[in-house]
Amino acid sequence: MGLKIVFLPYQVEAEVYEGETVIDVAMRVGIHINASCGGVGSCNKCKILIENGEVLGEKIEDIFYKACTAYPKTDLIVRVPAESLYDRRALLRRSRAKSLDLKWDKLPEPVLKKHYLELIPPTIEDNTPDLERLMSTLHSAGLKDFHIPSGVLSTLPYTLREADFKVTVSSAWDPFHRVEIITRVEAGDRRATNLGVAMDLGTTTLQLELIDLNTGETLAVTSDYNPQISYGEDVISRIEFARKKDGLKLLAERIRERFAVLVEELLKEAGKSPEAIGAVAIAGNTVMTHLFLGLEPRFLREYPYVPVAKFYPTYFSQELGLPLRENTPIYFAPSVASYVGGDITAGVMASNIAKEPQLTLFIDLGTNGEIVVGNSDFLMCAACSAGPAFEGGGIRCGMRATSGAIESVSIDPVTFEPMILTIGKKRAKGICGSGIISLLASLFRVGLIDRAGKFRRDLNIPRLRQGEDGFEYVLVFKEDSATGQDIVFTENDIENLIRAKGAMFAGYQILLESVGLTLSDLDRVYLAGTFGSYIDLEDAVTIGLLPDLPREKFFFLGNTSLQGAKKMLLYREKVEELYRVAQMMTHVELSTHPKYMDYYMATLFLPHTQEELFPSLKGGK
Repeated sequence: MGLKIVFLPYQVEAEVYEGETVIDVAMRVGIHINASCGGVGSCNKCKILIENGEVLGEKIEDIFYKACTAYPKTDLIVRVPAESLYDRRALLRRSRAKSLDLKWDKLPEPVLKKHYLELIPPTIEDNTPDLERLMSTLHSAGLKDFHIPSGVLSTLPYTLREADFKVTVSSAWDPFHRVEIITRVEAGDRRATNLGVAMDLGTTTLQLELIDLNTGETLAVTSDYNPQISYGEDVISRIEFARKKDGLKLLAERIRERFAVLVEELLKEAGKSPEAIGAVAIAGNTVMTHLFLGLEPRFLREYPYVPVAKFYPTYFSQELGLPLRENTPIYFAPSVASYVGGDITAGVMASNIAKEPQLTLFIDLGTNGEIVVGNSDFLMCAACSAGPAFEGGGIRCGMRATSGAIESVSIDPVTFEPMILTIGKKRAKGICGSGIISLLASLFRVGLIDRAGKFRRDLNIPRLRQGEDGFEYVLVFKEDSATGQDIVFTENDIENLIRAKGAMFAGYQILLESVGLTLSDLDRVYLAGTFGSYIDLEDAVTIGLLPDLPREKFFFLGNTSLQGAKKMLLYREKVEELYRVAQMMTHVELSTHPKYMDYYMATLFLPHTQEELFPSLKGGK
């Protein structure tokens, strides 16, 4: 018998295979351990406690081991500590931002239609084959150009005769091949039940809705963390993981498995059967779409940055091993470039930017930073190399937005003592993206840091001290934290965040300049993405992440990727519009733009080297 590991607090026992580390075993059995670097040993976040047994590995902070370097020598009892856990309930917390109410058409014309047909039963005088009889009736009903998959034939004779040749035929529009596909033939009149699943396939989170395609009603919602986080927090580390033996296969399997579990949750909540789902629409960035489909992602990262595809054929459930009825179509929102994907095209389509004259800056702040500038006349887009700082990556005490994460900070300008709020009102474990932005803005406002992001050295206060990574501010002392460790914010953290916000702001300027415009020409700014709904607008302007424009020009749209996926299901003309939007978008490669570095260097101050760009801040500090 091989060695075994028991993972606490999950009470999951797993066998250890030869050569496996603790994190290898955890990945294999679906236990999440925070591994920002994909298991290469550089992030020091995959902390575990060995409660019983011995390992060969590297210690952190004298009490933890790195899961990615810990090789079991005996049977183990491993505890995953608080800072390495995720709590799904945090994904359902209410946004503090007021969103713009996106317009929806009243009557759905879904991408999957159901046609009730009454065929003339065969006789000895008219013994036309079943398939030809069905096709003839479809032609008579007005469906001219269609494709019937071979899988339909195996059950066709039984289905036709089950209800005396009265059947319901489902047809789905395939925008890739531009043909109607007959996906299902059912006995009797089944038009009353027509469900679809829409999913935002995020790098960090998955959000799904079960939709009644006849009425447009949302029947159930659910969300979860993307299980691929265990293999790397950002798309680059996952691309690298995919290069390992069976890495791509494992990434695809994990995301499809979690999709299946979440669909089951939706159906249970709504009291529906998997048989009722007629179509699925998925919007995700280019890398996530490649990984879901099992497509080779390595060339997305290598010059000249070529994806396998931008426009994806319509897949079917059996091709992806999904537990849905055979021939259930799976639609994927088209991409524009390696790092501007279907989540952005879906968001632009959902927000109607390409149909309206107002000049709009569309910003998706998340694990990756994508921006779009344009209106009904043109669309320019780019991906900003902001890194994972806004999601807690590269920040010493940074973490995802989960229970116990600090999400808001206010510092007293006299005592310099902080007031913090955590998600779920739990003891603090670390700082999530909105909290990091809030903290940096507060430190700047009260004068604890200068415009270069350096802490003052002339103050004698207990929270400001020399740490192992230079000067730092103690946000939570260890006796008050959930981790038993001080939660600090360092000058290195500030530098990482300034670089991230700078990459975004320089991206806005380059896109606008490429069409002869400036920030002052903007009519509105749309903030998309779940994370964008939780940041404080004034904090984001204070640090120079967002332009200093009249606040009435800003709108919080929430998860436009999911809204776009829903529109794909509910309105077949929106699928065509989505393809037009993707073709309309001109991608700008910021890394090779001749002026990008000049713009970027100018952003590496708070809020910016050009104070006139931020008039409401009265010159900063």
